[in-house]
Formats: sequence, C-alpha cells, structure tokens
Amino acid sequence: MTTRYILTTICHDAPGISAAVTTCLAEAGGFILESQQHGDPDTGSFFLRIAFSADLAKAEIEARFAPVADRFAMNWAISDADHRPKVLIGVSKFGHCLNDLLHRWRTGILPVDIIGVFSNHDDMRSICEWHGIAYHHLPVTAQTRAAQEAELMRLGADADLVVLARYMQILSDELSAAWSWRCINIHHSFLPSFKGAKPYHQAYARGVKIIGATAHFVTTDLDEGPIIEQDVERVSHASSPDTLVRIGQDIEARVLARAVRLVAEKRVLPNASKTVVFA
Repeated sequence: MTTRYILTTICHDAPGISAAVTTCLAEAGGFILESQQHGDPDTGSFFLRIAFSADLAKAEIEARFAPVADRFAMNWAISDADHRPKVLIGVSKFGHCLNDLLHRWRTGILPVDIIGVFSNHDDMRSICEWHGIAYHHLPVTAQTRAAQEAELMRLGADADLVVLARYMQILSDELSAAWSWRCINIHHSFLPSFKGAKPYHQAYARGVKIIGATAHFVTTDLDEGPIIEQDVERVSHASSPDTLVRIGQDIEARVLARAVRLVAEKRVLPNASKTVVFA
C-alpha cells in the first residue's frame, strides 16, 4: 500500500546533500511530491523538507536512509504525512482564536486532533462542550499555581502540540522548558513592538499605521521565542481603539491557525533562535 511520508533534515551545509537524499528515496521507490530546502549562511546549517510517497513501510525507509543521515550527521525524522498531531489548547476569556481553531478543526481544514482545552476561567466551557471537547477549568492563584501547572504538565504529556490561544497567564520556566519547541503562543501585537497590557491602545496612542499579530514558540524568555508566523493590516488616524481591537483579533485568529497548520505539517524547523518555515 502506498503511503505518504514527510522527511525533515537539519545538518551542517555541505555539497551533495540533496543529491544523496533524493537518490536514496528514488532507490527506495519513493516518488517526490514536494521538496524544499534552505542553506543558512549565518549558521552554516542546511534544512530540507521532502514530502514523498512509497510502498515501503516507514521502518524500512528509515533503515535505508540511516547511512545517508550518518554520512552528513543529520538531525532527521520521517513521519506519516497523514498523522494528525494531538493538540491541547489553552485559553482565558477571549474566545476568538479558540473559536476559529475549533471551527477549522471541526470542518477538517486544520489537520490536527484537539484532545482538550484548559483555561483559568470557565467562560469557554459551553463552546468546547458543544464541540465535544474536554474542558479543564484550572483557576490560578498564588496558592494554586504549583498544583495548576502540575496538572498542565500532566495534560500536556498526552499532546504533540500545545497552543496558547490567548491564554493570559505566564508559564513558569519549568513548564516552558518542558514544552520547548511544541508550545505555540499568539501574541496580540507585531513583535517586538507594544508588549504588555492593552497593545492596541498603545498602538493607538502612538498613531501607528499598521497593526499585526505574531505566533511564536514559547520559551523561558517572555514573548521572545522563535517566530513562526506574522501578519499585518493597514489602519489610519480614524481607527479607534475598538476598531483596532476588532481588526487585531481577526489577524490573531488567522495567524495562529496558519502557525498551527505549518507546525502540524512539519513545515517549521528550528534554527537557533529563529525558525525555517517551508510555507
């Protein structure tokens, strides 16, 4: 039976990598469906993503590819292209990003399986339960924070990806480290500008002409994680703070959805403090 796979590799840049990889796949009967690569002159690293189909089992392809990977000292993985990563979503009181993700998931647009939603408030319970999604209400106080994060750690152990869809709590360094490179946050501004509370009001006070949103991986440095996706829209002097909020929420929802899709499809590779995104 023919199966679709995704190969991702990261290694030091050198001549002959693409030729060796494609030759190996061809000899395994692989048919390349999509191929993207990038050499970073600053880090000297080479990044490759190939989607291909083959009649061989994944273990057999991995065995054939291992000598190529060893030759170039690759960090590599071969994944089933039809695998839907398990996603755990965090939310607080703003539901626009959550609603968008749930709609895209329910209609089959977003290639993930949502296994649950956690929140420090109970506001989003009804919409999650309507979708048949488990809702975990985990209030946060100074007294409950340690126990709450322990429960988040437990819930996250079953997830391939954690998505903070306007979850307005700062994660501890321990939890951020545990979820390294598998936790996405949507930041309600075009980083690195206008951090902190009420970013759209800050933008209004500065008379900005564009506003945007940023999806990034969570790290121990608040809002400094590797960026996955961004978008902006033009505004004018006539735009009120409420108008900026409305426009901004639309941008946030679509940027986060794109970021989740890109990660789910193995299109995002780590590159030191940045990412390589094969869109």
